[in-house]
Order: sequence, then structure tokens, then C-alpha cells
Amino acid sequence: MGERATLMDSFTEMTEILLPNDTNDLGRALGGVVLHWMDLCGAVAAMRFSTRHCVTAAMDNADFVGPTEPAEIAVIEWYVFDVGSSSMEVRAGDPREEERRTTTTSFFTYVALDEDGTPTTVPRLECPTESEAELRDAAREQRLEQLRQVQQKIGA
Repeated sequence: MGERATLMDSFTEMTEILLPNDTNDLGRALGGVVLHWMDLCGAVAAMRFSTRHCVTAAMDNADFVGPTEPAEIAVIEWYVFDVGSSSMEVRAGDPREEERRTTTTSFFTYVALDEDGTPTTVPRLECPTESEAELRDAAREQRLEQLRQVQQKIGA
């Protein structure tokens, strides 16, 4: 049957405060800083899930849907919602603490590595609770919708 892990085994939440050195000329979060936060948090989620070192293999379209202002607290939430034989799709969000509104979304793919640095298999994803299944299904649908929108923009 192989190894198994649950969505909640991977759930990771990281908080960051937006400081002046991480802002653009409008005083809002630099996109690269937000993506850095997301990648760090996603790597932790992937490692928790796979119990292996993981590397970033891909990042889908990043949507910056709202600003993060100076001194605001960004909460980055990640979880593994789908797996391949050696990669994991991880959903990212950057909701603010008080309003819990999403400011940035993207989907990253991580690859688990064995001791020699070679891609290796990861556990099967299980969602034993209804809330885990709902998170998985919502992330899958959101990713498909995001991919459809990108295809429409490029005329595919």
C-alpha cells in the first residue's frame, strides 16, 4: 500500500510583519518578498508531508489580488492538496490577520529528494476528515480555474 500522510500532516502557517525594507516605492509589499515567504512556508509544508528534503520544481501563476501595507501581519498558510509520484502541489495564500482576506495566491510544486539528491516517491495523500477533503477539493478547483484563466489570457 505504501506510505500515507494526511493533508493536516502538511499544514503550515507562517506569520511575517511587513517592514520598510520589504516594500516597494508605493510602500506596499514587494512581490518578490511575498513569493519568498510563500516558497519558504511551502517548502516546510512539503517536507512535513514527505519527511524528506524538498525543492521547488514549479510555481503556477501568482495572483496579487490585494496589497499588504507596512506593519501589517501577513499569515501564509500552506498544505499539500495533491501528489504525484515525486512531487506535491501546495496551495498558498497570504491572508491578513484581522480581515483574513487573501492578498496573494499561487500553487507551487515541490519534489522530494532522497539522500543522494534524486527525486523520490512521496506518501499517498489521505483526507480522513470532511474538512480536509473540502480543503483539498477547493484547492484543486481553484487551481483548475486559475489555469483556465491563464489559458484564456494567452489564447490557448
